[in-house]
Parts: sequence; C-alpha cells; structure tokens
Amino acid sequence: MKTEQNKWGLFLIRIIEGILIGVGAVLPGISGGVLCVIFGIYKPVMQFLAHPFKTFKKNMVLLTPVAIGVIIGFLGIAKILAFFLEKYPDQSVCLFVGLIGGMLPSLFREAGEQGRSRGSFISMIIAMAAVFALLISLNVASVTIAPNLVWYLFCGFCLAMSIIAPGMSFSTLLMPLGLYTPFIDGIGSLDMSVLLPSGIAALATIILLSKGVNYLFENHYSVSFHAICGIVIAATVMIIPFESFTVSVSAAVINIGLIALGVVLALLLDKFNQKIDVKNNNE
Repeated sequence: MKTEQNKWGLFLIRIIEGILIGVGAVLPGISGGVLCVIFGIYKPVMQFLAHPFKTFKKNMVLLTPVAIGVIIGFLGIAKILAFFLEKYPDQSVCLFVGLIGGMLPSLFREAGEQGRSRGSFISMIIAMAAVFALLISLNVASVTIAPNLVWYLFCGFCLAMSIIAPGMSFSTLLMPLGLYTPFIDGIGSLDMSVLLPSGIAALATIILLSKGVNYLFENHYSVSFHAICGIVIAATVMIIPFESFTVSVSAAVINIGLIALGVVLALLLDKFNQKIDVKNNNE
C-alpha cells in the first residue's frame, strides 16, 4: 500500500515539476532547461531527445507526468502567472529566484556524482563568466528589430537552446532585441506565420545539437555538469530585480520574503524527492 502511495506521490510531484518547467519556459528570465536540471530530469530528457526510440521505454515512466505538467503549465497556469508577471513582475521573478536558489545544493550534489576535478571547477567558472558577459552585453545594447520570417527562425533556435543549454532563457535573448512580445503574442494567438518557422527551427536545433550534448554528459559528466552549475548561477543572478529593492523598505522586505519562500519550498521539494528515491532504491 505504501509503495503504491509513494508511486502516486512521486507522479504528482513530477507533474508539479512539469508545471513549473512549463511556466518557466514562458516567463522572462527563466529557463525551462534550468528547471529540468534543478529537478534532476535534464539527463533523461536529453537522452530521450538524442535517442527517442532507443530510450522511450526507459524514460516513459519518468517523463510522462513531467510532459503532462509542462502542457498544463505552458497553456494554463502560465496565463495566470502572466497576469501576475505583468502586475507584479519583480515579486514573481523573486519567487522563481528563490526556487532556483533552493535547488542549487541538489544541483551541485548531482554534479559531483562522478567526482570533481580541477577541470570541473574551471569549466564552472568559465561558463559563469561567459553567461555574465553575454547577458550583460545584451542588457547594455539597446537594439530593436522588426520581426519577420528570418527572425522567427531565430526565435525558434533560441527556444530550443533554452532547453538544450540550461540557463539560456530565450526571453533573455529576445527581449533586448524587441522580439519577445511579438513571439509570445504569435504563439498565444496560434499565428502560423510565427509557429511554423519557429517550430521548424526549434525542432532542427534539438535534432542537431541534442546528441552532442548527450555525448558530453556520457563522456565528460563532471566537467559538463559543473559548467551547467556556472550557467545556472550566472543566469539566476542576472534575473534578480536589484532595482526593486531600492524602491522602498516594504518592497525590499516583500521581495526578500518571496525569495526566502521560494528557497524553503525548493528545499522541501528536494527533501521529498530524496525520501522517495531512497525508498524506491530500498524496495
């Protein structure tokens, strides 16, 4: 009976994680790929994308509830959160910063599953510095582009990269170029002139790059995963709305409280996941 309850409990947790991934996929500054890493499902996702037929049976149980959650989050709850993001943008982002921050210990723990070397820490520092440089330069450069077929292909590429390369939020890349709003509006209104080119580019990017990323994890696990840690840390720091903390004391207290809430929720979720995994391994 307990085994059955544990399975359903884990199924529900995976759906919740999928919802958060779906929500993170559309929220500015958040990366669905980061949340996949945070929740410990990035590797099986990449294995499935690289070898869909070979790994389908192996990953079906894990990824099915996650896929259900992603659909719910992307199509349903994301619309609700979009309202809060528009009305309370800083508070919404602070909550997600807390969620990601609270999962960093489990992310670093998973990165060291096969040991750590000097190269592991070097890769983390280099990845962190590269992401900081990229995102800071995008924030400094105020370039606006008129959307068209070619740029929607670029949008699809960025969307796929936000899954394949955790921390590379497509919104972070598109917003400085003025492409984020028309891209999201096009998806929301099912505009084929947006969906077709972006979908084709996203699919092509996943097919071409997923096997390479999966190869890195199979052959250079520690170095690759520590690089992801660096990407996640840099991307998380860059989305913190620091300016909102200087508006007023009450605003600063609320934002700090939301970050703390996110950390606590993430730590509780990680603790539950570890408890379920231990029980499953002992059975």
